Formats: sequence, C-alpha cells, structure tokens
Amino acid sequence: MDSYAQTEFTAPQTAFQMAGPAIAVLDAEGTVVGWTQAAERLVGYSAADVVGGCAAVLLAVPEDWASVLSARSSGAGRWSGATTVRHRDGRRIEVHLWVQLLSGHDGRARWVVSATDKATVPVWAADGSEVEPLPAVQHRSNLPQIGVVIRDTDLHCTWANDTQGIWDGIPLPQRLGRRLAEAAPGPQAEALEALMRQVLQSGVPTTNVEFRAFPPTHARHESTLVASFFRLDDAQGRALGVCVVSVDVTDSRRARERLAILGEASKRIGTTLDVMRTAQELADLTVPLLADYATVDLAEAVPLGKESLTRLGPQGGRIPVFRRAGLASRLPNAPESLFGRGKPVFVPPTSPFTSVLCSGKSHFEPHLDISPGTWLDRRDVARAEKVREHTMHSLIVVPIHARGVVLGVAVFVRTQDRAPFEEDDLLLAEELVSWAALALDNARRYARERSTALTLQRHLLPHHATGGAAADVAWRYLPADSQRGVGGDWFDVIPLSGARVALVVGDVVGHGINAAAAMGQLRTAVRTLADMDMPPDELLARLDEQVIRLAEADADPRDPAAATMTATCLYAVYDPVTRRCTVARAGHPPPAIIDPHGSVTFPELPSGAPLGVGLVPFESVELELAEGSVLAFYTDGLIETRDHDIDAGMGRLRTALACSDFTLEDLCSSVVDTLPTTASCDDVTLLLARIHALDPDQVASWEFEAEPSAVSTARSLAVAQMALWGLGQQAAATELIVSELVTNAVLHGSGRIRLRLIRHQGLTCEVHDASHSSPRQRHPRATDESGRGLLLVDQLSRRWGTRYTPDGKLIWAEPHLTPNP
Repeated sequence: MDSYAQTEFTAPQTAFQMAGPAIAVLDAEGTVVGWTQAAERLVGYSAADVVGGCAAVLLAVPEDWASVLSARSSGAGRWSGATTVRHRDGRRIEVHLWVQLLSGHDGRARWVVSATDKATVPVWAADGSEVEPLPAVQHRSNLPQIGVVIRDTDLHCTWANDTQGIWDGIPLPQRLGRRLAEAAPGPQAEALEALMRQVLQSGVPTTNVEFRAFPPTHARHESTLVASFFRLDDAQGRALGVCVVSVDVTDSRRARERLAILGEASKRIGTTLDVMRTAQELADLTVPLLADYATVDLAEAVPLGKESLTRLGPQGGRIPVFRRAGLASRLPNAPESLFGRGKPVFVPPTSPFTSVLCSGKSHFEPHLDISPGTWLDRRDVARAEKVREHTMHSLIVVPIHARGVVLGVAVFVRTQDRAPFEEDDLLLAEELVSWAALALDNARRYARERSTALTLQRHLLPHHATGGAAADVAWRYLPADSQRGVGGDWFDVIPLSGARVALVVGDVVGHGINAAAAMGQLRTAVRTLADMDMPPDELLARLDEQVIRLAEADADPRDPAAATMTATCLYAVYDPVTRRCTVARAGHPPPAIIDPHGSVTFPELPSGAPLGVGLVPFESVELELAEGSVLAFYTDGLIETRDHDIDAGMGRLRTALACSDFTLEDLCSSVVDTLPTTASCDDVTLLLARIHALDPDQVASWEFEAEPSAVSTARSLAVAQMALWGLGQQAAATELIVSELVTNAVLHGSGRIRLRLIRHQGLTCEVHDASHSSPRQRHPRATDESGRGLLLVDQLSRRWGTRYTPDGKLIWAEPHLTPNP
C-alpha cells in the first residue's frame, strides 16, 4: 500500500461524514476563532460575520446555549446532540452537533464544533438509536473517537486532542508546536503536509486520505487511518490554519480485506472438479494474502474418488497416508517444503497434524515453539531444520472437513511477515478451508461418480468387436473432461445372417451414471432389434418407441411431462455379397466414406429426428461401396468444440481421414490426435470399418418352382457345392437343413423358391419364397406325424431365423461346421 492515498469508504467509515465539513473552532468562552467555507455554506454566514463573536448567536433557540455551556463544562472531552441553527436568510436548519475538546501548547483549551444537517445521519446514530435533543446532551461513551489536529499556516500544530496521539503514535507533547514532518520524519509526513498546503491555498477540503500510523515501539501492528483536511478562516476570510480530522479504520479495513479474500475464494477455489487443482487453488490464494507458506495435504484415498475414513488418525498405531495436493510459497520453488506436489507426506505420530486429525479442531500456535525437546526436535528433525532455516515463527493447522469426513489438513506458516497470526487470521483460515472443503468434497464425490460411470460405460461397450468376413473394424472412445462427466456415447458391431454386419453409433443426451445406464439400455435394445433382422429405418422406429417408453417409465407421476430421454443414433447394415450398405440415422452426424484412393465424402442422408421425439418417420438410404472402402462412424464430440463450429470440425475430420495407406488402428490414432489439446466437453467416439466383398465363388444360388421335386434337386445341388468347397465330409447336416427349409417353402410358401449358400467364416443356407407368413417352431408330441422340421433345423444349426424382404421372406440357418482333420 502507498504511504497515503485518496480512498472511498462507506458512510460510517469516512472522516468526512463522521465530523462533517461545517467546522468551527471556539475558545474557552465560546467565541468563534476559526470558520470553514463549508460552515458558511451551511448557515450562510461568512467568517467575517462570525469570527470574534459568540457562537450562541447562531442558535435559533437562545435557551440551547445554556445546555451547550452545561455539557461543555461537564468535564467530558467530547459530546454531541441535536439542535436548530438559524440561517442568515432567517430559515431554521435542524443539525447534529459534534464537539471535541482540544489542548494547545499555550495551555488554553479550544473546542472544535462540527455540524451536519439532519438529513446526514451521524455515525453515533448508525445503529438506529435516536439522537438526543440538545437539552438532554450528556457525555456519551459510545460516541466515536475522532482525532482532531489544528495547524497554523506554517503547519505547526497549535491544538490537538488526545485521541489523535493514541492512533497515529505521536504523543501530544511531541506534536504541539511542531510540523508533522518534524514530529514524525519521513516521506508519508511530507506527502500529508503537501496536501495541507494545497488545502490552505485553495480552500477546497481534501477528504478520505488513507495513511499508516506512526506506531510507537510497543505497537504490534500498524494502524490505518483516514483523514480529511479543512481550511479555517479568520474574520477577514484569510487562511487561519488547517483542521485535520482523522478516524481509525484499521478494524474495518481488515474486515474488508478479509471479505475481499473470501470473495476471491468464491472465484478462485473450486473452478474445476479436479481434487488436486482445487487444493492448489487454496494454497495459491492464501499466499501471500494470509501466509508466506501454505500446504494442503489430503488423504491418499481422496484424489482417487473413494470414500476416506470417517475419522482420520492413528489406526492401529499407523498414521494414514497423505499426499501433498497443494503447495505455495513466497519463495521460488517452495524450498520450505520437504515434499513436492503429489508426493507422500510423512506425518509424525506426535505432532499438531495428528492432533488435528484426531480432534477435528484447528491448531493455533502464534509463536511456534522450536526449542529443544518439542515434537519438532524429537520426532521430525528434517522439518525442524526447515523451520529454523526459513525462520518459520507462526503456525496454523486447519482440518479439512466435509460432510462429517476429515479429508486432510491445510497448513499456514509465516516466515517473512514478522507479525504472528492472530485469532482473526485463524477464523479467516478456517473460512477459506471450509470453502475449499466443499469444493474438494464435490470434486471427490464427482470423481467417484465419474469413475463409476466410466467403469459402467466401458463394461457395456464391446471389448472384442469383429466384423467377420464383411469388415475389419477399429475404434476409439475418449470420455469427456472432468468438468462435464462421462457421457452416453456407445458403438457396436453386430454380426448378422448371410455374412452381413450391422454398425451402430449412438449418443444419449446427458452425462454421468444416468447417461451411461441409458446407453446400456439402448445398446441392448439395438442388439435385440438387430437379431430380428429389421431394416435400419424400421429398427430406428422401434428404438424410438422404446426410448419414449423408458422415459415414461421413469417419469414422476406428479409431473409426467418432465421426464425426457433423448438420443441420436446411426445404424447401418453392410452386405459383403452385394457390397451394398443400407444406412438410416436419427439426428446423428452422417458417416464418412473413404474410397480406396483416399477421397472422403459425407453422403447425403435424411437426418431424421433424435430418438425419443417421435415426430417424423425414419428413412433408409442404400449405398454401393467399392471393395476396400472405409466407413467412419463418430459422435458429435469428435467434430464439435467450444471454439469452433461443426463445419470446421467436419473439415478437420475430412483431412484426417484422407490417408488411404494407413491401417485402421493408425487411422484411428491419427484422427483422435487432431482433437484440440484442451479437454473435450463431450465424449468422443470413433468407429472405423474397412469393408470386404465376398468372391463370386463363395456364393452359390439356385431357383426352383414350388414343386415337391424341388426338394431332392436342392439337396443334390447343396451336397455338390459342399464338395466343391471342401466340406463334403460335413454335407450331411447341411443336406438335412436344406431339405427341411425347401420342404416348408413348398408346403407353406408361395411363388418361386430361391436357395443360396454363402461360404464365409462359416456357412449360411438361405431359402426364399414369396410368402410373408412366418414359420413357427413347434414341440410335437410323440404321436404327432409332423411339426419336427424346424426342431431338426434348430438342432443342426448354430443359429437360424427369418428375414423379411420386399418380395417375401427368407429363412436362414448356419450349420455347425467342425474343422477338417
């Protein structure tokens, strides 16, 4: 702080309003000997009108003068009251009077009188009490103590009261007859005298000038004063001297400083949900505002997001493990610290730290005892050396409490600041630690919830996804930053019949455990619907209905409209036989297609509404892809950032994907590496699939009329094809499956019958007819003559099912194949 400064204060704190600018100086007989311009403005009388005359003429009620004389002669050094003065134009003005006794070097007393109109509430009435009328005025001990000094035109002190000396540290004998620069030499005194000369020359008061007291040798702290300067005029209107009125604002200033620090705490502590950063913010705030050196040590379980012990302390003779989470010092690199940030901290079994942990109460040691035989000397020699080396002389240790749990301790030390900690410092430290404890507890609980949500989500996401013969796949999943929490992204790769594969990417709106759980529900629903071999548009429609039902099931009966669940999804089915990919999306970003030459396109697809809205139908689009093309599915976290719009993200993605010679894993890493270095506010999911096409000799198909003879023909063709594929030894099961499926088509179907065998990583038998009726597996009794066909197919197949087509239905089965010997 500068040696002096013009400062703004609230009304009860300003010398200007405490004393008022309308000031007059009276001698012992009540004669006016000094007058200010502000007094002239209040009552209309100039210095020439009143100086040399009795002050009684200014009172509107002459009887009040007797009360003034009575109060003045009562021996009180200060008194106040309310009265009415007469303006020069005849109007009456109700005022508050404030009177102080002054001592002079000639032994004669003077009285300084300040008046403020009734609209200005004096400080002694700030608590709401009524100001007494003048006849009832007596000395009041609760009146504010205000320092007053009157100096002549040479700035020599002519009169002063005792209060001024108590505050600024200059005794009355040392002050009287001397200039301020003589009584207390120094730059501050010279600066204040410059202000006094300015007031003497201009006549304009200077108010609310802050300066430090000139402390006597026994003072522990400097006081902060605020002074106002008013020129006094004689009968001719010439400068008679300057009146200096001062008030001590040390307590109020320190209170404001503490409020300012607490205000800073609300801005600077808990800016993130990161435990280590929050602890460091606490340490950074307190140095140097409160301490010269500060540490924050947390139980080792806290940064991991786990519950700490309800009562930390010696457990079975062992001290809990702490880690240094916050560290700050006035000195570079904090040489006072034995332990760096993130390092384990040794806590002596007998020390203020363990006592704080056990009791849950702060340790306050204004004068740190480092004498031989103390805990430092006996138990912690290394810390004792640091204490002596850096002259640590005052200590505060505060437990970090939150929800009945002690998370750790905060330590504050003074080294360079020679003043010891006071009780107010302890209260401030506890307030700051309490604020930080809430932020730390929120971060701890959030870390635990985030860890749970991340574990849940990673458990629900596929671990060994494969695209079979249709595609090679690779993926990346990056959770959101710690501020937003884990989101509801998911992806899946689902094998379908006929060597086809379904590729899915979705995003549940929201973050945290609820979003992860909802993601798991939707992923399960998609897999169930995919097993029913629905086309993409129909699958999304069914999924939309499911999302709406889930939201309704979770709704509060009192407010059903409040329940919402929204998600986006992209669902695609790729067929390696035809190299066609059928895609539909529900409010999700479109896929990217990278052709074998590295050209990247984003196909035009109907966007669809997000799931859970239920407004518009979904549409599928069929794309024909070249062999070796790569499909890229992603969530919006990959293309949307805080600082750039989605078009910039799409352009960045296009550039990153244009690398046809990369492996899928390298391409995934390359795309993710293009993300901004700042933490993402949303999950990032990327799924890449390099598609393959089956060779023509891997597919065999035939068409028959729906006649009984078709059964034997189909069996013969299937057995012959199995022999061509080197599967002759396993043709029997396939022959039976084909026989049963073609027989059902002849008996229950319609139109021409098509048989197709697909040899991929397994074998698929497909029989298609024009009927839309679905076969149903029965459980026949021993006496039944039919109904065993599908039961036999079920026994001979890994899996089987039905898929509907625009011109009928298709029954498929995958026979069990055993490796050739």
